[in-house]
Amino acid sequence: MSQSPLLSPNAPPGDTAVDHPVPTSCTDLFVSFTLIALQGFGGVLAVIQREMVERKRWLSNEEFIEEWSVAQILPGPNVCNLALMIGQRHFGLAGAMSALAGLLAAPLVVVLALALVYARFADVPQVQGALRGMAAVAAGLVAATGLKMSAALGKNVLPLIVCVLIAAVAFVLLAWVRVPLATVVLGLGGLGCVLAWRRLTP
Repeated sequence: MSQSPLLSPNAPPGDTAVDHPVPTSCTDLFVSFTLIALQGFGGVLAVIQREMVERKRWLSNEEFIEEWSVAQILPGPNVCNLALMIGQRHFGLAGAMSALAGLLAAPLVVVLALALVYARFADVPQVQGALRGMAAVAAGLVAATGLKMSAALGKNVLPLIVCVLIAAVAFVLLAWVRVPLATVVLGLGGLGCVLAWRRLTP
């Protein structure tokens, strides 16, 4: 993964040797990830990409894709991994814990409350219809985010056609052939790493 132009893990808040904004404190991280989590109904990817890249500009689109790729191949929820990575980069362990706490604390209360409501009204046809409608919206959000993130492929070390082919094969294997995710990640991810390494090696 390329070196990010953000602060190094030991750099103090407010360092001027950056080319875009950074979190100002652990409180900033906690509040920011709390707001992200509270917006993330049906999945946080679309929300966190908009907040980190477009609104707060803590990451460029290319940096976000790099960080998200690493977060996906690590054990555990992707967004939790990303929060830990961003928090640790700026404020070490305290930043990582602040970002993760912001991501989990308020949503935990909301989920528990909704679980109590759902247990009582789960059999109501209107509730079932509303949940199906939210599922469609969530799918649209993920698709839209994927299209926005694909703009960064033009700056990838691999030719655009190779990136598109790898993405298309991954989609077919996961959606239609039903190949296990780990197999696809190891197979196509490994292939992509090898191809990129060969292009970067003199």
